[in-house]
Amino acid sequence: MLVLQEVRSDRDGVIAALSRRGKDYASEIDQILELDTRKRQLQSELETLLAQANKNAKRIGDLMRRGEHSEADRMKKTNAAGKVRSGELHTILEGISEQLHDALQHIPNPLHPEVMMGAHDTDHELCFSSEVPDVAGCIPHWDVARHLNLVDFSAGVKVSGAGLPLYTGLGAKFQRALAQYFLEYNIDAGYLEIAPPFIVNRASAFGTGQLPDKDGQMYHLGNDDFFLIPTSEIPLTNIHRGDILSEASLPIKYTAHSPCFRREAGSYGKDVRGLNRVHQFEKVEIVQITSPNESSGTLLQMVDHVRKLLESLGLPFRLLKLCGKDTGFAAAITYDFEVYAMGQGKWLEVSSISNFRTFQSHRMKIRYKTKDHKTRLCHTLNGSSLALPRIYAALLENNYREGVVHLPSVLHSYMGGLECIGH
Repeated sequence: MLVLQEVRSDRDGVIAALSRRGKDYASEIDQILELDTRKRQLQSELETLLAQANKNAKRIGDLMRRGEHSEADRMKKTNAAGKVRSGELHTILEGISEQLHDALQHIPNPLHPEVMMGAHDTDHELCFSSEVPDVAGCIPHWDVARHLNLVDFSAGVKVSGAGLPLYTGLGAKFQRALAQYFLEYNIDAGYLEIAPPFIVNRASAFGTGQLPDKDGQMYHLGNDDFFLIPTSEIPLTNIHRGDILSEASLPIKYTAHSPCFRREAGSYGKDVRGLNRVHQFEKVEIVQITSPNESSGTLLQMVDHVRKLLESLGLPFRLLKLCGKDTGFAAAITYDFEVYAMGQGKWLEVSSISNFRTFQSHRMKIRYKTKDHKTRLCHTLNGSSLALPRIYAALLENNYREGVVHLPSVLHSYMGGLECIGH
């Protein structure tokens, strides 16, 4: 969420950073500043009234002790009128505070200066791309999965519905192997493994920016006002909601494997076939909490971490720096990794790595104490390392030859020594 002090001190800079998203937010920012000014004026008036009331109370006591009852009665009436006005100001302030909070929570994160403006996916900055191999005879993963009995899409529809696949036999083991490998890879890089809850409260969903922005994409458990997590970023980052950390404890690095639940409302057509877009999937996440001075370098380290993970799987991939229009509501800058699925002849997003700067930490009040004992907001970052369905799909499509899926060597031990799936 926007830090009001930054908006006050650099209105034009905030508007310029927001404009990279392809929209002019000047009127919204001016409304916020007007509400903020009005709120501070009323607070000042209320503080003056309360201070005067305290002063009058002492004065009334002195007057009563001296027997000056008429003057004391006059001052009591003045205080009574002030009390009425104080109550009115409290009510007005509550309303303005709600308006201000509502206005702030609907403004996205101002974008990092490196993010280019753009309205389409063709406007992303291409940072790197593998050479796409020219291999004939590759088939889509849904056909590979059917031939080898790895994923039963029909049973998933019967049990639950479309977009909820059912993995069977070696197909289930393959998914488990991927998750275990990704976790161990992250742990070896210094991330602490967390087994988080898969249900979060409203405050947690608000803290990371899913609410109100992605309200329609989340599965809501209405009786308890809980949400199924669309990513383990939410519970991991909220571990430190409300905490004041020591500077020496930073960076904090967490990783988790979890199911993710997303309604993906409005999704249809060829782009959602098979495992391309599903309502429940598994993902291994990495989260870091850092100081502001370290977050830009941390983002690049996380990008390099995921790049090496993809290289170990032998998948052709490309790295994009997202343009303003496609950068998420809470992110200041985002890099996407896409792998090439040869059976479909298309690029599939498998990881987003973002720096949120103070946007999330301000919502969650995650702060740290500097060496000179000043309290500052932390920066938060996260990334997929990795999301399983499209990695699973690309590995099936790219490594299927003559009825056999040849597994990357890094997965052999996680598959109990199995080097391929099929006959």
